[in-house]
Amino acid sequence: MPAWTTPDPVALHARTQPDRVACVDLASGRKWTYAALDAAIQRTVGVLETGHGIEPGQRIATLARNSADLLILQQAAMRLGAIFVPLNWRLASAEQRAILEDCDPVLLLHDAAPEMALPRGCMPIEVPAFAEAVAARAPAPRRPLSASDAPSIILYTSGTSGQPKGVIVTEGNALATAVNFGVLGRVGNASIFLCDAPMFHVIGLITSLRPPLLQGGTLLISPGFDAGLTNRRLADPTLGVTHYFCVPQMARMLREHPDFAPARWTSLTAIFTGGAPNPAANINWWLEQGVCMVDGFGMTEAGTVLGMPVEADRIARKAGSAGLPAPTIGLRIVDEDGRDVAAGEPGEIWLSGPSITSGYWNRPEETASAFTADGWFRTGDIARQDDEGFVTLVDRRKDMFISGGENVYPVEIEMVLLDHPDIAEAAVIGVADRRWGEVGRAFVVLKPGRVVDPAALVSHCGARIARYKVPKEFLITDVLPRTASGKIQKHILHTWTAPASGHN
Repeated sequence: MPAWTTPDPVALHARTQPDRVACVDLASGRKWTYAALDAAIQRTVGVLETGHGIEPGQRIATLARNSADLLILQQAAMRLGAIFVPLNWRLASAEQRAILEDCDPVLLLHDAAPEMALPRGCMPIEVPAFAEAVAARAPAPRRPLSASDAPSIILYTSGTSGQPKGVIVTEGNALATAVNFGVLGRVGNASIFLCDAPMFHVIGLITSLRPPLLQGGTLLISPGFDAGLTNRRLADPTLGVTHYFCVPQMARMLREHPDFAPARWTSLTAIFTGGAPNPAANINWWLEQGVCMVDGFGMTEAGTVLGMPVEADRIARKAGSAGLPAPTIGLRIVDEDGRDVAAGEPGEIWLSGPSITSGYWNRPEETASAFTADGWFRTGDIARQDDEGFVTLVDRRKDMFISGGENVYPVEIEMVLLDHPDIAEAAVIGVADRRWGEVGRAFVVLKPGRVVDPAALVSHCGARIARYKVPKEFLITDVLPRTASGKIQKHILHTWTAPASGHN
Protein backbone atom coordinates (compact mmCIF):
# COMPACT_ATOMS: atom_id res chain seq x y z
CA MET A 1 0.00 0.00 0.00
CA PRO A 2 1.38 3.49 -0.82
CA ALA A 3 2.53 5.64 2.08
CA TRP A 4 -0.24 7.82 3.48
CA THR A 5 0.80 11.46 3.09
CA THR A 6 0.67 14.13 5.76
CA PRO A 7 -2.84 15.57 6.29
CA ASP A 8 -3.18 19.32 5.74
CA PRO A 9 -6.54 20.64 7.06
CA VAL A 10 -5.53 24.30 6.60
CA ALA A 11 -5.04 23.76 2.87
CA LEU A 12 -8.37 21.93 2.71
CA HIS A 13 -10.33 24.66 4.50
CA ALA A 14 -8.63 27.34 2.40
CA ARG A 15 -10.69 25.82 -0.41
CA THR A 16 -13.86 24.73 1.42
CA GLN A 17 -14.32 27.91 3.50
CA PRO A 18 -11.65 30.44 2.48
CA ASP A 19 -13.27 33.44 4.18
CA ARG A 20 -13.81 31.88 7.60
CA VAL A 21 -11.60 33.28 10.37
CA ALA A 22 -9.00 30.62 11.14
CA CYS A 23 -6.74 32.37 13.61
CA VAL A 24 -6.51 35.54 15.68
CA ASP A 25 -3.29 36.65 17.37
CA LEU A 26 -4.72 38.33 20.47
CA ALA A 27 -1.55 40.24 21.39
CA SER A 28 -1.23 42.00 18.04
CA GLY A 29 -4.83 41.86 16.82
CA ARG A 30 -3.78 40.24 13.53
CA LYS A 31 -6.35 37.94 11.91
CA TRP A 32 -6.15 35.30 9.21
CA THR A 33 -8.91 33.69 7.23
CA TYR A 34 -8.22 30.13 6.12
CA ALA A 35 -7.19 31.42 2.70
CA ALA A 36 -4.85 33.99 4.26
CA LEU A 37 -3.42 31.46 6.73
CA ASP A 38 -2.76 28.99 3.92
CA ALA A 39 -0.95 31.70 1.93
CA ALA A 40 1.09 32.79 4.99
CA ILE A 41 2.20 29.20 5.51
CA GLN A 42 3.31 28.94 1.88
CA ARG A 43 5.23 32.22 2.15
CA THR A 44 6.95 30.83 5.23
CA VAL A 45 7.85 27.69 3.29
CA GLY A 46 9.60 29.97 0.80
CA VAL A 47 11.54 31.79 3.52
CA LEU A 48 12.66 28.50 5.06
CA GLU A 49 13.52 26.79 1.81
CA THR A 50 15.17 29.53 -0.27
CA GLY A 51 15.96 32.07 2.42
CA HIS A 52 17.59 29.65 4.87
CA GLY A 53 18.24 26.54 2.78
CA ILE A 54 16.31 24.26 5.13
CA GLU A 55 15.81 20.74 3.86
CA PRO A 56 13.43 17.93 4.85
CA GLY A 57 14.38 16.25 8.12
CA GLN A 58 16.28 19.24 9.50
CA ARG A 59 15.17 20.72 12.81
CA ILE A 60 13.76 24.21 13.39
CA ALA A 61 13.72 25.22 17.05
CA THR A 62 11.80 28.01 18.77
CA LEU A 63 12.30 29.78 22.08
CA ALA A 64 9.33 32.11 22.17
CA ARG A 65 5.99 32.86 23.76
CA ASN A 66 2.78 31.78 22.05
CA SER A 67 1.90 33.58 18.85
CA ALA A 68 0.24 32.89 15.53
CA ASP A 69 3.74 33.11 14.04
CA LEU A 70 4.67 29.86 15.80
CA LEU A 71 1.60 28.10 14.42
CA ILE A 72 2.43 29.33 10.90
CA LEU A 73 6.06 28.26 11.29
CA GLN A 74 5.12 24.77 12.47
CA GLN A 75 2.69 24.29 9.59
CA ALA A 76 5.32 25.51 7.12
CA ALA A 77 7.92 23.16 8.57
CA MET A 78 5.41 20.34 8.18
CA ARG A 79 4.81 21.19 4.50
CA LEU A 80 8.55 21.35 3.93
CA GLY A 81 9.19 18.06 5.73
CA ALA A 82 11.31 19.74 8.43
CA ILE A 83 10.91 19.02 12.14
CA PHE A 84 9.54 21.66 14.53
CA VAL A 85 11.10 21.74 18.04
CA PRO A 86 9.58 24.25 20.51
CA LEU A 87 11.73 24.82 23.60
CA ASN A 88 10.41 25.52 27.07
CA TRP A 89 11.38 29.16 27.70
CA ARG A 90 11.01 28.59 31.45
CA LEU A 91 13.99 26.25 31.57
CA ALA A 92 17.43 27.39 32.66
CA SER A 93 19.79 28.25 29.82
CA ALA A 94 21.91 25.15 30.54
CA GLU A 95 18.80 22.97 30.16
CA GLN A 96 17.86 24.71 26.92
CA ARG A 97 21.39 24.27 25.60
CA ALA A 98 21.26 20.52 26.35
CA ILE A 99 18.03 20.21 24.35
CA LEU A 100 19.48 22.16 21.42
CA GLU A 101 22.52 19.91 21.39
CA ASP A 102 20.26 16.87 21.41
CA CYS A 103 18.06 17.95 18.49
CA ASP A 104 20.80 19.85 16.57
CA PRO A 105 18.64 22.51 14.84
CA VAL A 106 19.73 24.66 11.91
CA LEU A 107 17.52 27.58 12.93
CA LEU A 108 16.33 29.03 16.25
CA LEU A 109 13.46 31.52 16.27
CA HIS A 110 13.36 33.50 19.50
CA ASP A 111 11.57 36.50 21.01
CA ALA A 112 14.33 37.24 23.56
CA ALA A 113 18.03 36.87 22.88
CA PRO A 114 19.22 33.39 23.93
CA GLU A 115 21.39 33.48 27.05
CA MET A 116 23.50 30.50 26.01
CA ALA A 117 25.91 29.78 23.20
CA LEU A 118 24.11 28.02 20.38
CA PRO A 119 25.30 24.74 18.86
CA ARG A 120 27.44 25.07 15.78
CA GLY A 121 25.40 25.56 12.63
CA CYS A 122 22.32 26.92 14.45
CA MET A 123 21.35 30.38 13.24
CA PRO A 124 19.28 32.59 15.59
CA ILE A 125 16.62 34.95 14.27
CA GLU A 126 14.06 37.04 16.13
CA VAL A 127 10.39 36.27 15.56
CA PRO A 128 9.48 39.82 14.37
CA ALA A 129 12.31 39.82 11.82
CA PHE A 130 11.25 36.41 10.57
CA ALA A 131 7.62 37.56 10.31
CA GLU A 132 8.72 40.59 8.28
CA ALA A 133 10.63 38.33 5.88
CA VAL A 134 7.53 36.16 5.51
CA ALA A 135 5.29 39.15 4.77
CA ALA A 136 7.63 40.24 1.96
CA ARG A 137 7.85 36.81 0.33
CA ALA A 138 5.65 35.40 -2.41
CA PRO A 139 4.08 32.02 -1.65
CA ALA A 140 6.35 29.13 -2.54
CA PRO A 141 5.28 26.51 -5.07
CA ARG A 142 3.53 23.60 -3.40
CA ARG A 143 5.51 20.41 -3.04
CA PRO A 144 4.38 16.85 -2.29
CA LEU A 145 3.88 16.31 1.43
CA SER A 146 5.94 13.88 3.48
CA ALA A 147 4.61 10.54 4.63
CA SER A 148 2.37 10.90 7.65
CA ASP A 149 4.64 8.63 9.73
CA ALA A 150 7.72 10.86 9.29
CA PRO A 151 8.83 12.88 12.34
CA SER A 152 7.17 16.30 12.24
CA ILE A 153 7.52 17.64 15.79
CA ILE A 154 9.80 16.88 18.72
CA LEU A 155 8.30 17.77 22.10
CA TYR A 156 10.66 17.55 25.04
CA THR A 157 8.98 16.15 28.13
CA SER A 158 8.67 18.43 31.11
CA GLY A 159 11.20 16.52 33.16
CA THR A 160 9.19 15.46 36.22
CA SER A 161 11.98 13.05 37.05
CA GLY A 162 15.05 14.65 35.55
CA GLN A 163 16.48 15.08 32.04
CA PRO A 164 13.84 15.84 29.36
CA LYS A 165 13.41 13.37 26.49
CA GLY A 166 12.45 14.34 22.96
CA VAL A 167 9.16 12.70 22.03
CA ILE A 168 8.71 12.25 18.28
CA VAL A 169 5.28 13.34 17.00
CA THR A 170 4.27 12.54 13.43
CA GLU A 171 1.45 14.21 11.52
CA GLY A 172 -0.39 10.90 11.75
CA ASN A 173 -0.07 11.10 15.55
CA ALA A 174 -1.31 14.70 15.57
CA LEU A 175 -4.30 13.89 13.36
CA ALA A 176 -5.30 11.02 15.65
CA THR A 177 -5.15 13.35 18.66
CA ALA A 178 -7.31 15.87 16.76
CA VAL A 179 -9.87 13.11 16.20
CA ASN A 180 -9.64 11.81 19.76
CA PHE A 181 -10.10 15.13 21.51
CA GLY A 182 -12.49 16.33 18.83
CA VAL A 183 -14.91 13.48 19.53
CA LEU A 184 -14.62 13.57 23.32
CA GLY A 185 -14.67 17.38 23.48
CA ARG A 186 -17.49 18.00 21.00
CA VAL A 187 -15.35 20.03 18.63
CA GLY A 188 -17.03 21.21 15.42
CA ASN A 189 -16.90 23.76 12.65
CA ALA A 190 -18.32 26.46 14.95
CA SER A 191 -15.80 25.81 17.74
CA ILE A 192 -13.64 28.70 18.96
CA PHE A 193 -10.64 27.76 21.07
CA LEU A 194 -8.90 30.18 23.44
CA CYS A 195 -5.28 29.00 23.36
CA ASP A 196 -2.99 30.24 26.12
CA ALA A 197 -1.38 26.98 27.27
CA PRO A 198 2.31 27.12 26.27
CA MET A 199 3.00 25.92 22.74
CA PHE A 200 6.07 23.97 23.82
CA HIS A 201 3.70 21.50 25.48
CA VAL A 202 1.40 18.89 23.94
CA ILE A 203 -1.71 20.64 25.30
CA GLY A 204 -0.68 23.99 23.81
CA LEU A 205 0.69 22.80 20.46
CA ILE A 206 -1.42 19.74 19.66
CA THR A 207 -4.57 19.40 21.79
CA SER A 208 -5.55 23.08 21.68
CA LEU A 209 -4.73 23.66 17.98
CA ARG A 210 -5.27 20.52 15.94
CA PRO A 211 -8.92 19.64 16.76
CA PRO A 212 -10.33 23.05 15.70
CA LEU A 213 -8.04 23.21 12.64
CA LEU A 214 -9.23 19.77 11.56
CA GLN A 215 -12.86 20.88 11.78
CA GLY A 216 -12.32 24.35 10.31
CA GLY A 217 -12.91 26.17 13.60
CA THR A 218 -11.20 29.27 14.97
CA LEU A 219 -8.09 29.70 17.14
CA LEU A 220 -7.61 32.66 19.50
CA ILE A 221 -3.92 32.56 20.41
CA SER A 222 -2.66 34.54 23.41
CA PRO A 223 0.99 34.91 24.51
CA GLY A 224 0.28 33.06 27.76
CA PHE A 225 -2.04 32.63 30.70
CA ASP A 226 -3.16 35.69 32.61
CA ALA A 227 -6.00 35.06 35.06
CA GLY A 228 -7.60 38.48 34.57
CA LEU A 229 -7.35 38.52 30.78
CA THR A 230 -8.51 34.93 30.45
CA ASN A 231 -11.54 35.61 32.68
CA ARG A 232 -12.49 38.61 30.56
CA ARG A 233 -11.98 36.73 27.30
CA LEU A 234 -14.14 33.82 28.42
CA ALA A 235 -16.89 36.33 29.23
CA ASP A 236 -16.52 38.36 26.00
CA PRO A 237 -19.48 37.68 23.68
CA THR A 238 -17.60 39.13 20.71
CA LEU A 239 -14.98 36.36 21.07
CA GLY A 240 -17.52 33.59 21.70
CA VAL A 241 -15.04 31.12 23.21
CA THR A 242 -16.43 27.57 23.16
CA HIS A 243 -13.41 25.56 24.36
CA TYR A 244 -10.72 26.29 26.92
CA PHE A 245 -7.98 23.90 28.02
CA CYS A 246 -5.93 24.39 31.18
CA VAL A 247 -4.27 22.62 34.08
CA PRO A 248 -6.08 22.62 37.46
CA GLN A 249 -3.70 25.26 38.87
CA MET A 250 -4.76 27.68 36.12
CA ALA A 251 -8.43 26.98 36.83
CA ARG A 252 -7.85 27.76 40.50
CA MET A 253 -6.25 31.09 39.57
CA LEU A 254 -9.28 31.92 37.42
CA ARG A 255 -11.73 31.37 40.27
CA GLU A 256 -9.62 33.34 42.75
CA HIS A 257 -9.39 36.40 40.47
CA PRO A 258 -11.70 39.40 41.06
CA ASP A 259 -12.92 39.24 37.43
CA PHE A 260 -14.21 35.67 37.83
CA ALA A 261 -17.80 35.68 36.48
CA PRO A 262 -18.71 32.22 35.15
CA ALA A 263 -22.35 33.22 34.61
CA ARG A 264 -21.10 35.31 31.68
CA TRP A 265 -19.32 32.39 29.99
CA THR A 266 -22.41 31.81 27.89
CA SER A 267 -20.76 30.31 24.81
CA LEU A 268 -18.42 27.92 26.67
CA THR A 269 -18.89 24.20 26.08
CA ALA A 270 -16.56 23.28 28.95
CA ILE A 271 -13.27 23.90 30.66
CA PHE A 272 -11.08 20.91 29.85
CA THR A 273 -8.42 20.01 32.39
CA GLY A 274 -5.42 17.72 32.32
CA GLY A 275 -1.76 17.60 33.22
CA ALA A 276 -2.31 17.14 36.96
CA PRO A 277 -4.84 15.47 39.28
CA ASN A 278 -8.17 17.27 39.62
CA PRO A 279 -9.99 16.41 42.88
CA ALA A 280 -13.67 15.47 42.78
CA ALA A 281 -14.52 18.26 45.23
CA ASN A 282 -12.99 20.79 42.85
CA ILE A 283 -14.89 19.46 39.83
CA ASN A 284 -18.17 19.49 41.77
CA TRP A 285 -17.54 23.10 42.83
CA TRP A 286 -17.28 24.11 39.17
CA LEU A 287 -20.46 22.23 38.33
CA GLU A 288 -22.22 24.27 41.02
CA GLN A 289 -21.11 27.42 39.20
CA GLY A 290 -22.79 26.14 36.05
CA VAL A 291 -19.50 25.25 34.31
CA CYS A 292 -18.77 21.77 32.99
CA MET A 293 -15.24 20.95 34.11
CA VAL A 294 -14.23 18.03 31.92
CA ASP A 295 -11.19 16.22 33.19
CA GLY A 296 -9.09 13.97 31.03
CA PHE A 297 -5.74 12.27 30.70
CA GLY A 298 -3.14 12.56 28.00
CA MET A 299 0.58 12.30 27.47
CA THR A 300 3.20 13.83 25.23
CA GLU A 301 3.76 10.30 23.93
CA ALA A 302 0.09 9.61 23.20
CA GLY A 303 -1.90 12.83 22.90
CA THR A 304 -5.47 12.60 24.22
CA VAL A 305 -6.05 9.25 25.90
CA LEU A 306 -9.08 9.65 28.17
CA GLY A 307 -11.84 12.21 28.56
CA MET A 308 -14.98 12.69 30.61
CA PRO A 309 -18.34 13.17 28.89
CA VAL A 310 -19.50 16.76 28.37
CA GLU A 311 -22.60 16.12 30.48
CA ALA A 312 -22.97 17.71 33.92
CA ASP A 313 -24.84 14.78 35.45
CA ARG A 314 -22.34 12.24 34.11
CA ILE A 315 -19.45 14.36 35.37
CA ALA A 316 -21.00 14.61 38.83
CA ARG A 317 -21.60 10.86 39.02
CA LYS A 318 -18.02 10.06 38.03
CA ALA A 319 -16.18 13.11 39.45
CA GLY A 320 -12.53 12.27 39.99
CA SER A 321 -12.37 9.95 37.00
CA ALA A 322 -10.35 10.83 33.91
CA GLY A 323 -13.13 9.36 31.75
CA LEU A 324 -13.39 6.94 28.85
CA PRO A 325 -10.78 5.96 26.24
CA ALA A 326 -10.77 8.09 23.09
CA PRO A 327 -11.97 6.46 19.84
CA THR A 328 -8.58 5.58 18.33
CA ILE A 329 -7.04 4.50 21.65
CA GLY A 330 -6.47 0.88 22.56
CA LEU A 331 -6.16 0.61 26.35
CA ARG A 332 -5.30 -2.19 28.75
CA ILE A 333 -4.75 -2.11 32.51
CA VAL A 334 -2.30 -4.84 33.47
CA ASP A 335 -0.47 -6.29 36.45
CA GLU A 336 3.30 -6.63 36.79
CA ASP A 337 3.23 -9.72 34.59
CA GLY A 338 1.35 -8.00 31.78
CA ARG A 339 -1.98 -9.73 32.51
CA ASP A 340 -5.22 -7.75 32.39
CA VAL A 341 -6.52 -6.97 35.87
CA ALA A 342 -10.12 -7.27 37.00
CA ALA A 343 -12.44 -4.25 37.02
CA GLY A 344 -11.66 -2.01 39.98
CA GLU A 345 -8.15 -3.37 40.47
CA PRO A 346 -5.10 -1.10 40.03
CA GLY A 347 -2.69 -1.76 37.21
CA GLU A 348 -0.46 -0.06 34.69
CA ILE A 349 -2.03 1.56 31.62
CA TRP A 350 -0.79 0.18 28.32
CA LEU A 351 -1.76 1.94 25.09
CA SER A 352 -1.91 1.33 21.35
CA GLY A 353 -3.24 3.27 18.39
CA PRO A 354 -2.32 5.85 15.75
CA SER A 355 -1.73 8.69 18.24
CA ILE A 356 1.10 6.83 20.01
CA THR A 357 4.64 8.10 19.43
CA SER A 358 7.12 6.03 17.47
CA GLY A 359 9.72 6.76 20.15
CA TYR A 360 12.25 9.19 21.60
CA TRP A 361 14.71 11.26 19.59
CA ASN A 362 18.25 9.84 19.73
CA ARG A 363 17.26 7.32 22.44
CA PRO A 364 16.86 3.88 20.87
CA GLU A 365 17.25 2.00 24.15
CA GLU A 366 14.61 4.05 25.94
CA THR A 367 12.34 3.71 22.92
CA ALA A 368 12.71 -0.05 22.97
CA SER A 369 12.03 -0.30 26.71
CA ALA A 370 8.88 1.86 26.40
CA PHE A 371 7.13 -0.78 24.25
CA THR A 372 6.24 -4.41 24.85
CA ALA A 373 7.32 -7.09 22.40
CA ASP A 374 3.90 -6.95 20.74
CA GLY A 375 3.83 -3.15 20.48
CA TRP A 376 1.93 -1.87 23.53
CA PHE A 377 3.21 1.42 24.98
CA ARG A 378 3.92 1.23 28.70
CA THR A 379 2.77 4.50 30.27
CA GLY A 380 4.08 3.97 33.79
CA ASP A 381 0.73 5.26 35.08
CA ILE A 382 -1.36 3.22 37.52
CA ALA A 383 -5.14 3.32 37.15
CA ARG A 384 -8.38 1.50 37.86
CA GLN A 385 -11.17 0.94 35.33
CA ASP A 386 -14.70 0.42 36.59
CA ASP A 387 -17.29 -1.90 35.06
CA GLU A 388 -18.64 0.98 32.92
CA GLY A 389 -15.21 1.59 31.38
CA PHE A 390 -14.39 4.81 33.25
CA VAL A 391 -10.73 5.06 34.19
CA THR A 392 -9.45 6.72 37.36
CA LEU A 393 -5.76 7.51 37.66
CA VAL A 394 -4.14 6.21 40.82
CA ASP A 395 -0.51 7.33 40.47
CA ARG A 396 2.72 7.04 38.58
CA ARG A 397 4.25 3.59 39.04
CA LYS A 398 7.56 5.16 40.03
CA ASP A 399 5.89 7.33 42.69
CA MET A 400 4.34 4.37 44.50
CA PHE A 401 6.07 3.36 47.72
CA ILE A 402 5.73 0.34 49.98
CA SER A 403 5.03 0.87 53.67
CA GLY A 404 4.93 -2.20 55.92
CA GLY A 405 4.44 -4.40 52.87
CA GLU A 406 1.49 -2.38 51.55
CA ASN A 407 1.48 -0.46 48.26
CA VAL A 408 0.84 3.25 48.84
CA TYR A 409 -0.13 5.59 45.99
CA PRO A 410 0.66 9.23 46.86
CA VAL A 411 -2.06 10.69 44.61
CA GLU A 412 -4.72 9.01 46.74
CA ILE A 413 -3.34 10.78 49.82
CA GLU A 414 -3.00 14.07 47.95
CA MET A 415 -6.68 13.95 46.98
CA VAL A 416 -7.60 13.52 50.66
CA LEU A 417 -5.40 16.46 51.67
CA LEU A 418 -6.90 18.67 48.95
CA ASP A 419 -10.33 18.04 50.50
CA HIS A 420 -9.15 19.90 53.63
CA PRO A 421 -10.61 23.44 53.69
CA ASP A 422 -7.27 25.09 54.56
CA ILE A 423 -5.09 23.35 51.93
CA ALA A 424 -4.45 24.79 48.46
CA GLU A 425 -1.87 22.29 47.17
CA ALA A 426 -0.39 19.03 48.36
CA ALA A 427 2.27 16.55 47.30
CA VAL A 428 3.31 13.28 48.95
CA ILE A 429 6.49 11.25 48.50
CA GLY A 430 7.81 8.09 50.10
CA VAL A 431 10.90 8.36 52.30
CA ALA A 432 13.00 5.69 53.96
CA ASP A 433 11.92 4.52 57.42
CA ARG A 434 13.74 2.05 59.66
CA ARG A 435 10.58 0.39 60.96
CA TRP A 436 8.21 0.41 57.97
CA GLY A 437 10.66 0.48 55.06
CA GLU A 438 9.05 3.64 53.66
CA VAL A 439 6.56 6.17 54.99
CA GLY A 440 4.84 9.18 53.52
CA ARG A 441 6.10 12.75 53.71
CA ALA A 442 3.50 15.38 52.76
CA PHE A 443 4.31 18.85 51.48
CA VAL A 444 1.39 21.22 51.95
CA VAL A 445 0.69 24.72 50.61
CA LEU A 446 -1.94 26.51 52.71
CA LYS A 447 -4.60 28.88 51.43
CA PRO A 448 -3.83 32.56 52.15
CA GLY A 449 -4.23 33.50 55.80
CA ARG A 450 -4.81 29.91 56.97
CA VAL A 451 -2.95 28.09 59.74
CA VAL A 452 -3.10 24.36 60.29
CA ASP A 453 -1.82 21.99 62.97
CA PRO A 454 -0.11 18.85 61.59
CA ALA A 455 -1.96 16.81 64.22
CA ALA A 456 -5.22 17.98 62.68
CA LEU A 457 -4.02 16.78 59.29
CA VAL A 458 -3.27 13.36 60.75
CA SER A 459 -6.84 13.20 62.03
CA HIS A 460 -8.23 14.45 58.72
CA CYS A 461 -6.38 11.75 56.78
CA GLY A 462 -6.98 9.03 59.35
CA ALA A 463 -10.74 9.45 59.00
CA ARG A 464 -10.56 8.88 55.24
CA ILE A 465 -7.75 6.46 54.41
CA ALA A 466 -6.04 3.48 56.01
CA ARG A 467 -3.61 4.21 58.82
CA TYR A 468 -0.57 2.97 56.89
CA LYS A 469 -1.30 5.54 54.17
CA VAL A 470 -1.34 8.54 56.54
CA PRO A 471 1.91 10.53 56.12
CA LYS A 472 4.30 10.50 59.07
CA GLU A 473 5.45 14.05 58.28
CA PHE A 474 3.63 17.18 57.17
CA LEU A 475 5.86 20.00 55.96
CA ILE A 476 4.33 23.40 55.23
CA THR A 477 5.81 25.17 52.21
CA ASP A 478 5.02 28.30 50.23
CA VAL A 479 5.22 26.65 46.82
CA LEU A 480 5.60 23.26 45.15
CA PRO A 481 8.08 22.77 42.30
CA ARG A 482 6.16 22.27 39.08
CA THR A 483 6.87 21.82 35.41
CA ALA A 484 5.44 24.25 32.87
CA SER A 485 2.51 21.85 32.36
CA GLY A 486 1.62 21.87 36.05
CA LYS A 487 3.05 18.51 37.08
CA ILE A 488 4.76 18.39 40.46
CA GLN A 489 8.48 17.63 40.23
CA LYS A 490 8.77 15.00 42.91
CA HIS A 491 12.45 14.38 42.24
CA ILE A 492 13.01 17.91 43.56
CA LEU A 493 10.84 17.24 46.61
CA HIS A 494 13.15 14.35 47.47
CA THR A 495 15.91 16.94 47.96
CA TRP A 496 13.71 18.96 50.36
CA THR A 497 14.42 17.18 53.59
CA ALA A 498 14.18 18.49 57.14
CA PRO A 499 12.97 21.79 58.62
CA ALA A 500 16.53 23.11 58.23
CA SER A 501 15.92 23.19 54.47
CA GLY A 502 13.42 25.97 54.90
CA HIS A 503 10.49 23.89 53.65
CA ASN A 504 8.86 23.12 56.95
